[in-house]
Amino acid sequence: MGSLARIEDVMAAVVYLASPAAAMVTGAHLLVDGGWTRNRLSPS
Repeated sequence: MGSLARIEDVMAAVVYLASPAAAMVTGAHLLVDGGWTRNRLSPS
């Protein structure tokens, strides 16, 4: 965690969202940011 996303990481998310496995996923934000958001929003 804490590293930049690789193109493969983003591609995996896209493949998932385009697959039947994501049929019930609607209106969600799927963050592919290597934990940056979690670390940014956590109190220090």
